[in-house]
Amino acid sequence: MARRHAAAVSAFLFLLLVGHCHGGKTGICYGRNADDLPGPDKVAQLIRQQSIKYVRIYDTNIDVIKAFANTSVELMVGVPNADLLAFSQYQSNVDTWLKNSILPYYPATIITYITVGAEITESPINVSALVVPAMRNVHAALKKVGLHKKITISSTHSLGVLSRSFPPSAGAFNSSYAHFLKPMLEFLVENQAPFMVDLYPYYAYQNSPSNVSLNYALFSPQSEGVIDPNTGLVYTNMFDAQVDSIFFALMALNFKTLKIMITETGWPHKGAAKETGATPDNAQTYNTNLIRHVVNDSGTPAKPGEEIDVYIFSLFNENRKPGIESERNWGLFSPDQSSIYSIDWTGRGNVDIMTGGNRSNGTWCVASTNVSETALQNGLNWACGPGNVDCSAIQPSQPCYQPDTLVSHASYAFNSYYQQNGATDVACGFGGAGMRTTKDPSYDTCVYMAAGKISTKNSTATPAPSGSSSSLFAQSRTLLLPVLPIVIAVGFL
Repeated sequence: MARRHAAAVSAFLFLLLVGHCHGGKTGICYGRNADDLPGPDKVAQLIRQQSIKYVRIYDTNIDVIKAFANTSVELMVGVPNADLLAFSQYQSNVDTWLKNSILPYYPATIITYITVGAEITESPINVSALVVPAMRNVHAALKKVGLHKKITISSTHSLGVLSRSFPPSAGAFNSSYAHFLKPMLEFLVENQAPFMVDLYPYYAYQNSPSNVSLNYALFSPQSEGVIDPNTGLVYTNMFDAQVDSIFFALMALNFKTLKIMITETGWPHKGAAKETGATPDNAQTYNTNLIRHVVNDSGTPAKPGEEIDVYIFSLFNENRKPGIESERNWGLFSPDQSSIYSIDWTGRGNVDIMTGGNRSNGTWCVASTNVSETALQNGLNWACGPGNVDCSAIQPSQPCYQPDTLVSHASYAFNSYYQQNGATDVACGFGGAGMRTTKDPSYDTCVYMAAGKISTKNSTATPAPSGSSSSLFAQSRTLLLPVLPIVIAVGFL
């Protein structure tokens, strides 16, 4: 059976490689609502050390913009809600702002996006009528200096812009926002700009843990699928469901060609006593799986393979933010620039869980012999596809191809995912198809990765293009498998 699967790779490989992209972009949000942060120059150095290429800031602070000169980092800058009145009333206000805040530092500092207003539907003061006129004035100012094709203008939204988000196919904009949304969407289409939205699966889980499982919120392979009863599309994570609810809302207004960009998403690493999901382990798991999801061009069920650009919130904890404890603890770094938990920004490598938790050295994850072939196949598909495991070692003529059985191949893939994701209990679930063992399953020249170690003995395996052929074929098989029984979640948003 496994031999037939491997032999079929060549039949699908060409089709799968056609149109294969370089992956969505992953950036970071650099908020500064704190009184203990390092200076902009040190922050720019930190971001370069982390090989982060895309940064969002929420204003046009001159010191910050200057700090990113000649760094190759691309900035998204913002016009705060407090400035929308001035920007919407007089073109001269915008022209002066551009002359003083942007032009002296561009293009030494690369500015690719300007967000005009931020989550205006959440603003305590109604500024919704101001945002589109302000966007038009910013566009006019850029056009005067020939930058309207180089710097893209949009505005960010919260998921609260929708009146309904479940099921995703029923996604609909709140009709009370129609007065500014329709002209804004027309502006975005005219200027080939994305619809920007801030998405937080954390809040969906925190507000309704009985309806939204932690696994579903964290992109975990143990998540039970949620089926959209209108489309039959299966959702394995909350992020995709939220993105598609926006897509279907846009489609309902005949704006389905608009690209969706996620300008904030993340997970807090600390919260109040009742915020049990706010832990370093969960924050690392969410952000790591998110980056892999983006790099893989996994897309969403409604738009498979679609590139999605995301900005992770946030670079630092911000101690001056009001609200519950978690509001001040979304950072990847402490003010002293030490990592709160590690993140692999490439989405390709291994990440060590820093917080301990259920991690146990000297353990491996292998396929259970007490589950169906369908369950094993489903787990193998996930590991070699969205799970981002390098499965080249189980291809024909490679060290772990023999024995050519589904159990053997699944064991190798399950263990690789398990070790890459901290060797925790939850990383060996695979819907019950995985089980932990203290016996090293390595054999002959096939060496299984161990906790904290990367095997080099399988390095004779032929390098695979942007994800192994096994990974690519696993994704194709996922499309061919019959839909498995799915647990339907109701009212989870």
